[in-house]
Amino acid sequence: MADRLTQLQDAVNSLADQFCNAIGVLQQCGPPASFNNIQTAINKDQPANPTEEYAQLFAALIARTAKDIDVLIDSLPSEESTAALQAASLYKLEEENHEAATCLEDVVYRGDMLLEKIQSALADIAQSQLKTRSGEVSVTQAEVQFCDHGLLQLQPGFR
Repeated sequence: MADRLTQLQDAVNSLADQFCNAIGVLQQCGPPASFNNIQTAINKDQPANPTEEYAQLFAALIARTAKDIDVLIDSLPSEESTAALQAASLYKLEEENHEAATCLEDVVYRGDMLLEKIQSALADIAQSQLKTRSGEVSVTQAEVQFCDHGLLQLQPGFR
């Protein structure tokens, strides 16, 4: 919770900085106020004013930061959240977690069963290939084993 509050405080500080910067830049770049005809000769020599671009830039920054602040405020727990409601929410999450764990265990079990069937089929294939290569030499399933990398190998002492 302290993290959200810290984020909120940082966002509020950032918003204050943006307001100060916007006011400073607009004051610096803003056109001077004219006093009847005295300033008209001076203003003709000045280049075009980028005040409108700065105004749009700072407006976008301030709006985005304000939206971020709203999101952070909405993510804070409400006053209605009591210890009992939090405990009930945790209990519900634990039940969902238990259901997901049971489902995962079932999937792992089915995967193990499928792996055993595949290994048995590969052993049968290897045995039949060995029989056809060596001209009917008998190789039992105990003589064939799987290596760590999934390849078949014969037990030592057999050819």
